[in-house]
Parts: sequence; C-alpha cells; structure tokens
Amino acid sequence: MSAIGPRRRALIAAIPVVAGLTACTSAPKREPQPATLLFFTAHQAAVVEAATARIAPGPRDDPAEAGHPGAREADVTGYIDAMLASLQEEKVFAGGPWSNRHTSGPNLMARFAPLDPVAKIAWHKRLAGWQAQYQAGIGQLDQLAGGDFTKRTPAQQDKILAAQKVSVFTTLLFGHTIEGLYASPEYGGNRGLSGWKEIGFPGDIQPRGYTADEVERSDGHDPVAETGIVGEVLKLLGAL
Repeated sequence: MSAIGPRRRALIAAIPVVAGLTACTSAPKREPQPATLLFFTAHQAAVVEAATARIAPGPRDDPAEAGHPGAREADVTGYIDAMLASLQEEKVFAGGPWSNRHTSGPNLMARFAPLDPVAKIAWHKRLAGWQAQYQAGIGQLDQLAGGDFTKRTPAQQDKILAAQKVSVFTTLLFGHTIEGLYASPEYGGNRGLSGWKEIGFPGDIQPRGYTADEVERSDGHDPVAETGIVGEVLKLLGAL
C-alpha cells in the first residue's frame, strides 16, 4: 500500500465520523464540472465539488496531499449527481458478475440491473429524501457563506461545514464522498480508479478470483494502523 497524506489517512480511519475540518490557507483551482449534469445545476455542482474537496482534499486542496488524488480527481461530484438521478437513468445496481478490469470481453458491471416495482418505490422514496437534503443543504452552505460557498477560502469553507446548522447535511455529504471515492467506477466516481489505486485495492477480481496464497498474503503496511491514529482523527475532525 502506498504512502498517503495525513488527512487522507485520517479520512480512511474515520469513515463513520463527520465534524469540523482543518484548514488549508490557499484557495484551490477547480476542475471543470461534468459535461452533463443530471440533477444539479452548474452552481449546485460547484458547491458540492468545493465541499467534497474539503472532506477529501487532493493535491490542489492541501499541499500535504501532493501526489494523492482526492474528491475532485475521483469526480465525486459526478458520482453524487448520477446517484441522485439514478432512477431516471435506471442505474441503481450495477450488474455483473464481473467487469472487464481483469478479463477480456464486455463490462458486465455496466449493465445495470432492472428494479422490481417494490424496489423502485423504495428507492424513489430514498432518493427523493436525498434530493431534498441536497437542495436545502447547498442553500444553507451558500447562506452561511454570505451568498456563494465556492467564493470562500478553504478555511472559511471548513468552518461552514463544521457549523451545527448543516451537521446533518455534512454527515450525508461525508458518506457520499466516501462512496464516490471508493465505489466501483461504473457508478460515476472513482475516476480512473484513482480511489482504488490510492489504497492499493485491485477492485473486483472476478472471474480470475484470488488464489489461496493471495488471500493469506499481507497487502503490506497499513497506514491506518499506526499508533495514535485514533487520537489524530479525533483531533482532526473534532468528532462529536
């Protein structure tokens, strides 16, 4: 497993934890937004991109993450946008049983499975709730920023994201950021397998599978297992 920056190490260790974020002093450059947005407006996508980049910063968001891709590089915003519009695109569950990452032939993961009527109703309810949370949450971030969250400095954005008023939305955004970083790329995030490469994960290995030796063999040093990491996480994120 390759070395990772201190903030990414804490991010991996604290997947269930969301709270205040440490600051970076210089404003980062933004990558272009996805060419086609399915749910967000261009401004909403920009706000989500800026917010997720504070949760999982990349090299242009935090100098300590040089060489380590973050939310921008993985296109977490594209993942969230596609997820919120997944019913209209009929893309909730990727198919299978495997992709073409480790074998020749078609990418069966890209063939999304159809939902039965009951599942479709359940997902409609869930997504409608998330859509409402994003609409309201983005508006709250802008309001706390005095008009436009994307115009604030990283330190100001961190303070806004740590505000109690948006804690529920920040929790939702944190979970979706993790998904966008490390989920199968067929769902729209993990662009270029950047999230998997960062943590040394080969992804779905079917149909080749793993040999018994590979199952038993260590992946190498685990940076999350370092002494004191829990304390670092609590200090970094101000866990509640």
